[in-house]
Amino acid sequence: MANDLTLYSFGTPNGFKASITLEELNLPYKTEKIDITKNIQKEPWFLEINPNGRIPAIKDGDFRVFESGAIMLYLVDKYDSEHKISYPHGSGEYYEMLGWLMFQMGGIGPMQGQANHFLAMAKVRSDYAIERYVTETKRLYSVLESRLASHDWLAGDKYTLADIANFAWVRGAPNLLIDLNEWPGVKKWVDRISAREGVQRGINVPPSTMTPEQMKGIWANMRNKIASMENTDKH
Repeated sequence: MANDLTLYSFGTPNGFKASITLEELNLPYKTEKIDITKNIQKEPWFLEINPNGRIPAIKDGDFRVFESGAIMLYLVDKYDSEHKISYPHGSGEYYEMLGWLMFQMGGIGPMQGQANHFLAMAKVRSDYAIERYVTETKRLYSVLESRLASHDWLAGDKYTLADIANFAWVRGAPNLLIDLNEWPGVKKWVDRISAREGVQRGINVPPSTMTPEQMKGIWANMRNKIASMENTDKH
């Protein structure tokens, strides 16, 4: 059992990857909210935990782990001996799970993150960047669909880290005005995962002070602000 786990996180897709994993494993842990809107993640004390100044990070006693994918793998390696959300190390399913985990870390996370930035958070408007990253995000959703159109889960025949990692990002598609009904297998998969109790707990870590409707309004306002700017692309 976990002895002294602390999660340092905020309400972001990468943060949810860690919190959902903890909840699905039913591990006791403490949460320390790292408000990235106030740059808490750049303070010297936190840089001792994650020198990259990003969330999430965990401490297990005095041992630190940073980077969301590394945290997920650490937690299942140490605490998922029954393979509730993982596969035995060295099995074919294990490496399939790793493949889809890396797909999220190297594909959906970076591309959708850039789409979020240019569509709703940038200081200038770039129609080229918006189209580039939203289009690539959609292409990656089509890759997920190639698997999920005929399978319930990404790796093998059960729900694993691969599903958690990709779900944490794909659930945010509406923020980009992307309609998941374009990918029926992905949509059913998102709905299936969203219904899990551990997931419902995990996406509220740290507890949010805003309702989903309020968050939708904030995203709409941010998108509208960008849309009202003059395109800065040079033709």
